[in-house]
Amino acid sequence: MKDETPQTVHLADYLPPSHLVEDVRLTFRLAPASTRVLSEIRFTPNPARPGAHDLRLDGEALGLISAAVDGTPITALPDTTGLTLPAATLPDGPFIFTAEVEIAPEDNTRLEGLYMSRAMYCTQCEAEGFRRITFYPDRPDVMAPFHVRIESDLPVLLSNGDLKGEGPGWAEWHDPWPKPSYLFALVAGDLVAHSDRFTTASGREVALNIWVRPGDEGKCAYAMGALKRAMKWDEETYGREYDLDIFNIVAVDDFNMGAMENKGLNIFNSKYVLALPETATDDDFARIEAIIAHEYFHNWTGNRITCRDWFQLCLKEGLTVYRDQSFSSDMRSASVKRIEDVLTLRARQFREDGGPLAHPVRPDNYVEINNFYTATVYEKGAEVIGMLKSLVGEDGYRKALDLYFDRHDGDAATIEDWLKVFEDATGRDLTQFKRWYTDAGTPRLTVTEDFRDGRYTLSFKQETAPTPGQSEKPPRVIPIAVGLLNPNGDEVLPTQVLEMTEAEQSFTFEGLATRPVPSILRNFSAPVVLDRASTPEERAFLLAHDTDPFNKWEAGRSLAKDVLARMVTDGAAPGPDYLDALTRMARDEALDPAFRAYALRLPSEDDMAQTLFAAGRTPDPAAIYAAREKLALAVAEALRPTLTSLHETMAVPGPYTPDPRAAGQRALRLQALAYLTRLDGGARAEKQFSEASNMTEELGAMAALLMIGKGEEALASFARRWAADRLVMDKWFTLQVLEATPAALAETARRLTEHAEFDWKNPNRFRAVLGAMAANHAGFHHASGAAYRLLADWLIKLDGINPQTAARLSTAFETWRRYDADRQGMIRAELARIRATPGLSRDLGEMTQRMLGEG
Repeated sequence: MKDETPQTVHLADYLPPSHLVEDVRLTFRLAPASTRVLSEIRFTPNPARPGAHDLRLDGEALGLISAAVDGTPITALPDTTGLTLPAATLPDGPFIFTAEVEIAPEDNTRLEGLYMSRAMYCTQCEAEGFRRITFYPDRPDVMAPFHVRIESDLPVLLSNGDLKGEGPGWAEWHDPWPKPSYLFALVAGDLVAHSDRFTTASGREVALNIWVRPGDEGKCAYAMGALKRAMKWDEETYGREYDLDIFNIVAVDDFNMGAMENKGLNIFNSKYVLALPETATDDDFARIEAIIAHEYFHNWTGNRITCRDWFQLCLKEGLTVYRDQSFSSDMRSASVKRIEDVLTLRARQFREDGGPLAHPVRPDNYVEINNFYTATVYEKGAEVIGMLKSLVGEDGYRKALDLYFDRHDGDAATIEDWLKVFEDATGRDLTQFKRWYTDAGTPRLTVTEDFRDGRYTLSFKQETAPTPGQSEKPPRVIPIAVGLLNPNGDEVLPTQVLEMTEAEQSFTFEGLATRPVPSILRNFSAPVVLDRASTPEERAFLLAHDTDPFNKWEAGRSLAKDVLARMVTDGAAPGPDYLDALTRMARDEALDPAFRAYALRLPSEDDMAQTLFAAGRTPDPAAIYAAREKLALAVAEALRPTLTSLHETMAVPGPYTPDPRAAGQRALRLQALAYLTRLDGGARAEKQFSEASNMTEELGAMAALLMIGKGEEALASFARRWAADRLVMDKWFTLQVLEATPAALAETARRLTEHAEFDWKNPNRFRAVLGAMAANHAGFHHASGAAYRLLADWLIKLDGINPQTAARLSTAFETWRRYDADRQGMIRAELARIRATPGLSRDLGEMTQRMLGEG
């Protein structure tokens, strides 16, 4: 069904629901083409909306068999988006609405509501999928306990909560905790469980199950371990215990998202559950741990306390991302985790903030809520939590969170509720801080300095450029973590958090014997762009001496970006400052190997494009690619002895383990291999590929070979070995797209879409090819425009069956205003072609409209 007249929803128009739900009873009689859903819902008028009101029930693609109020059949007929029960037909007090509907899960290619994935029934109800299951007020501020009966001859029948009974062909589940409909879940299929148990701090015994297809049960041990670590961490760090007798996870092959936190029954994209050393990389293991933790942490920050409306999405997502980042920092290297999080923020959220898709952490309007599951809501939302914590301190943060859980348990809350908790717990006025939630855009922080008579002054100026719908940007509260070093490299001022509240503000430090070298925005204390003039010598000094790991890495990255910018714009050769500093860092055995691996990486081509654009230059993707290739070769030649030593000494002996230390060594070894392959013609990479005992080194070696155009034999060998493993073959598809030369990208991707194993209806496989194209920056923006046309063709095709995934992948076009007139014209034409497609979905229609600047 296509949406003909999309309506904009505004935060300012929020009204409480006309009726509340006291109890929900659902019966599912499962059949692929004709599932019957029987609902019995006890409603009561909402005291917050006095008077008589129509009851609007959301419902889409439902075949209504019958419906009644207190046993009396209704005469109202559904429209395309739901069913309205007129106030005059409703009792003044509580009543029971019953309905029977028919749906066809096997035809549900949107993967929203109840659908089928390779003979397994599963659900995805966030944000508005429950309306595709039965008629209901499908909004997060309507919460109720659910009792669910599932009837099917499939062996495993799962839903939310605790199992209350089962027999041949049926199972009944009860979730006693009131929840909104978006947290409803059902799974039925031929599944097996990897099981374990967890004893909570108060002594509750919890049964843990990870349900997978037969044959995959041996790939669940790491995910189970991650779950138990997350449960323990949440008890120790936040005082939160699990609250049911069973916690189930199900791995699903066809899933639009990474995972979903449904109460007691988390549903996961199988790529974030299944892992063995032979099939998963170190990055896969780290993501599994983080996403398992994220969805579990939602049990309190999202489920027990949910959001009042979808405008408050960051309330659960930003907070839970912050919690999973903190968990991963504790489980792994905190400094490396911070670098990874900032790289993600800059790559995804900063570009969002700087383009036509910019929106506040809490948006004030939307057409399709699925389009606002964005980096701004998630990653920037987490940064806002981190800033708040740095302003109130560790004790203040814990005190506020304890109050939040106590005050709002069982509530559908708002950002105002969240900030009020901090104000009440710490006595701070957070009126100005709230602008981080309401104002879009990335502030630019300009810094100047002065040193006289032992007094050192840092002067800051903050500015935020206009964004769509917001031209005025008043100053925000910005926590700026600063340290000072003397010319010998000793720290003369440990980290201090300066609290900037004005458009321009200065801070003075006294009693200094010599002019210090400042280390500003330590640990990336605020999501801003820092603009400060500094010399290559100073950056090399900070790379060598800064005690803050993030700023040590940032100094090296800034050096590399300066070198690349000069190479792109002036054709300059890389000077000795950067190469010498890089050599010293790479040899420093006191540094974490994972840190050294990140410091050896060159800035991405997309990062350089944004850097040049921000400096007022039009980025040339071909020139950036050429300069980056030239710099990579220069690094390889200058560091050859060091890289050779690293490749040898960083080999991890013994059986594979995914622990952070071993993973860091492999990352450094592979980074060395990538450089050395440019010099040795691939000899080391071929040897490593043939001898690899784990997926990390196998895939890394194959990437190095593809980079120099010698990977065909490795690709064929890899495909023969892993043809039966869908998740591993996703990597095979993606790597070819990422490593294609700019001129060959479009043809490579087109050829892969014709491969017998390219299942375009599977979101993982579609993303593996078409979604990966934008990550090959020079190829995607090749002057021919071939990649633009290919992606647009496939987005139009995918939109017909899966609008949500099509809309999300359309963001590949969001930076089109960066580039020259020819590229802008070609991208604008493709966006306009998509926009003009008959029957275009609301999802993709809104995205193209916003990118074109039409709304």
